[in-house]
Amino acid sequence: MDWLEVLVDCGYTQGLFTYGVPLELAVVPGDIVLVGFGAQQVGAIAIRFIAKLPQGLDPEQIRPVQGIIARGFFSPHYWQLLLRVAQAYQTDMMTVVRMALPPGLLRRSQPRVRLLKTDLASIDIDFLPPTAQQLFQLLQRGSTQDYSVKYLQRQIKSVYRGIQELEKAGLAERYLATPQVIHGQRQKWVSYVSEREGLTKRQREILLVLRHEGGEMWLSELVGVAKTTATTVTKMAKVGCVAIAEREKLRLHQSPSQGVDPAKTLTNAQQAALETIKKIQGYGEVLLHGVTGSGKTEVYLQAIAPLLSKQKSALVLVPEIGLTPQLMDRFRSRFGDRVLTYHSGLSAGERYDTWRQMLRPDSQIIIGTRSAVFAPLPNLGMIILDEEHDSSYKQDQPAPTYHARTVARWRSQQENCPLLLGSATPALDTWVEFQTAQNSNYYYISLPERVYARPLPPVEIVDMRHELRVGNRSLFSQSLRQALERITQTHEQGILFIARRGHSTFVSCRSCGYVMECPHCDVSLSYHYVQEGSLPLLRCHYCDHSQIQPKHCPSCNSPYFKFFGNGTQKVFQALQKEFPQLRCLRFDSDTTRRKGAHRDLLGQFARGEADILLGTQMLTKGLDVAQVTLVGVIAADGLLHQSDYRAAERTFQTLTQVAGRAGRGDEPGQVIIQTYSPEHPVIQAVKTHDYLTFAEREISQRQELDYPPFGKLILLRFSGENHDQVRYTAEAIAEKCFPLLEPEDELLGPVPANILRVARRYRWQVVLKFPQRKTEIPDLTFLREFCPRPVSLSINVDPLYID
Repeated sequence: MDWLEVLVDCGYTQGLFTYGVPLELAVVPGDIVLVGFGAQQVGAIAIRFIAKLPQGLDPEQIRPVQGIIARGFFSPHYWQLLLRVAQAYQTDMMTVVRMALPPGLLRRSQPRVRLLKTDLASIDIDFLPPTAQQLFQLLQRGSTQDYSVKYLQRQIKSVYRGIQELEKAGLAERYLATPQVIHGQRQKWVSYVSEREGLTKRQREILLVLRHEGGEMWLSELVGVAKTTATTVTKMAKVGCVAIAEREKLRLHQSPSQGVDPAKTLTNAQQAALETIKKIQGYGEVLLHGVTGSGKTEVYLQAIAPLLSKQKSALVLVPEIGLTPQLMDRFRSRFGDRVLTYHSGLSAGERYDTWRQMLRPDSQIIIGTRSAVFAPLPNLGMIILDEEHDSSYKQDQPAPTYHARTVARWRSQQENCPLLLGSATPALDTWVEFQTAQNSNYYYISLPERVYARPLPPVEIVDMRHELRVGNRSLFSQSLRQALERITQTHEQGILFIARRGHSTFVSCRSCGYVMECPHCDVSLSYHYVQEGSLPLLRCHYCDHSQIQPKHCPSCNSPYFKFFGNGTQKVFQALQKEFPQLRCLRFDSDTTRRKGAHRDLLGQFARGEADILLGTQMLTKGLDVAQVTLVGVIAADGLLHQSDYRAAERTFQTLTQVAGRAGRGDEPGQVIIQTYSPEHPVIQAVKTHDYLTFAEREISQRQELDYPPFGKLILLRFSGENHDQVRYTAEAIAEKCFPLLEPEDELLGPVPANILRVARRYRWQVVLKFPQRKTEIPDLTFLREFCPRPVSLSINVDPLYID
């Protein structure tokens, strides 16, 4: 026998288990197989063949695979992709499987058996064993000649032997009835049968509505459209003019219906980009470097359109859930119901049903966040990463710590389809790769101008030190104040960007300087405004601990507290006080926790129901509202001065992206950035929209220090409730790392994390640094064996943050 690892998901357990494969079974990874598990027979996914048994397993005790339920349920490429993710990001396969698949996939699906022959009367079954004959006759008597394995077990003893005999004779097959979900959402479905005499005028009107809708409708929809009742339709079924049956209704996320959006006339640069993309046959990578407002989305739409006529699908990734509503609306107005969305904001039922829908061979377009890179589309024709530079594409926790851009590259290679990376501010890793690539599969495309020849908005840098010297202690500089007053007169719209949510960064005693800190983390508590007259609420942005602010200082008993720093709530209140005539919406993670809140808030703003949209980084990407003529950045320094080697890159990208929200309509835009560091090179590069100068300077600094993309990093993070135990473990494992390193490799640490304690757990870390030319990174998974149980170790390959 060959040894096969299968994924079992039977309700009370989920995991990888080893089985033997008899020689007569041609199993390939991705098949659904039937295995014995305890006292029951269950479906399992064939994951991979292994050369030798895991240590401690006796070959005599390995049970055999009993049959194949469904062939090619998953593409073999799919499991190769998951295996590659597990190996590259140094985690176990089961962790990757749990992350990629919706829970309960197998236990909600039903193994069934059906006859294959149509001319059953001419078949002589006397040569079959008695059990197989009995099974054949039972299947033959059924109206559909199709039964669940569970039902057959109750009718025939040793039914599995009979199934194997019928399969061997080519008379029957097992399959997995994926559309028939046991716990799916079932609703009544009405079908038109025929006209009948004696129908009332109202009943004939209902039939007319049903026929107009194609002869089939959900009962609930028919009741609404025809303005009738379920009782009336049931009476019509009794006289035989309609039929009512229960069907599963897929719980797919529904967005408001959109008008038809025909393809736009492209600029010369857009047309050249589209022609380049269309010429790619098979695998190829495209960097679409277009300034904000240059029409990258229209290029995506027109690049996808030819794929659908070839029955191929497209996968479009966005960095955050907040970007999906606008993109979904744009795609659905072009392609209709073939567009689905998939992200963590959906309910469990919506995610499960959408995931199953993706298994169908129909041409589809999936728009989702980073986890959608594992969408099981069988005929994938293109992968698109919009805003490819965004750090949200990298998962830091839990494991696996994958980057969606890297996984998308692997997948496009496996599926032999193009990968399109779009951004106005490409990640430096991507930029260097495309600038130095010798590979003919790499295509760099520039869109240097906005559509309709609209200019990029001028950027004004305001020195807040000068504002203080002239006596302006407001949150708003004189320039920003004048711009906001202009908004009130012209009825245009503006965006205000603040790096932090909440009201104030920290709360301090004015008498002794004591700072209110989180009892579980080594960070200050932020003040969050609730409503006028309510008790002051303090909240931790790391562990979400909240408490009422004490009336007196815990250190000196003084009643005098002061709030420092600016958050979205504080700016919102200042805006209402100083510009009461402006209607303002707040857009941050506090106001968008409710399902559908992203769409609601952005919809209100797009419809002109607010003058100012005020928020955090959520509003810096993908927002396209023609009436926005002003973008203000309240405090750019909060982004700039961070203790991380990527701080400059993130600051440039964020400020450039938010600046690009202005001036997308007929009216010119204006950008005002308030900072205490106006001379900083990053601020100056943003002022001139100069990506090339910024990239050249930042790349030279990275190269000197051997930081990515000129080096490779692995972050080992240790955490536990006992500080000394965490530190000793970090030191001990650092010692075990030294023999794995070559002379050009470096080990940095162990050192405490920048924030030592989060959620009552102390954190230490070790960074391993390897030169760019090193192709084989040592396997570090064995280090977990040396961690005591109270200490957890996470292995973060290619971390974006080292804090």
